[in-house]
Amino acid sequence: MEIDLRAYVFLDSLQPQLAAFTGCTGRGFPPIRDDASLWIEIAPGMPIHTVSDVCLKATAAQPAVQVVERAFGLLELHHPDQGEVRQAGEAALAYLGVSEDGRIKPRIVSHQVIRHVEPMHAQTVNRSRFGSLLIPGQSFFIMETEPAAYITLAANEAEKAAQVTLNHVQPFGAFGRLQMSGEEAEIDAAAEAAIAAVEGVKGRVVTRK
Repeated sequence: MEIDLRAYVFLDSLQPQLAAFTGCTGRGFPPIRDDASLWIEIAPGMPIHTVSDVCLKATAAQPAVQVVERAFGLLELHHPDQGEVRQAGEAALAYLGVSEDGRIKPRIVSHQVIRHVEPMHAQTVNRSRFGSLLIPGQSFFIMETEPAAYITLAANEAEKAAQVTLNHVQPFGAFGRLQMSGEEAEIDAAAEAAIAAVEGVKGRVVTRK
């Protein structure tokens, strides 16, 4: 079976909110802030089980997230020691027979900042989020990536760059989605960092229909 490496995302230090969100929404072992983290997305989805097996047998890294869809599979691994996480990544790449640059270069599908969010808009967002609440009057940053797993890089770098609130992250499926809120200047800084991080990823360029 031919397996396509869609995303390979190494995070040197999980930021507090992304670590908490991953631990809250994942069904595996929760990470904590400052853990190194690796996100791997492949197609088709089912072989992600074998990728997990290879990584866990090779290292002490632990999984927080494993999503198995028919089209795509997603795995997150973390450990306080960056070396353990990097070794897990090397094991995965060896199994897949590719280098890190064999991943797909991500594209930003959409991004926007909504300023001074209306109260009823905030309420509708809050009913479908798994992170912190969106407060009326704040600015609201929304972003989509393809492949989906790269949205974790955007979220982590945005949190490094600014004092913002993480409302929601969806790192699996056809597109990754990020929602963050905060004061206008902080959201602008977070958006800039998120966009730069995703655009700076090297990989193979694929032609999309």
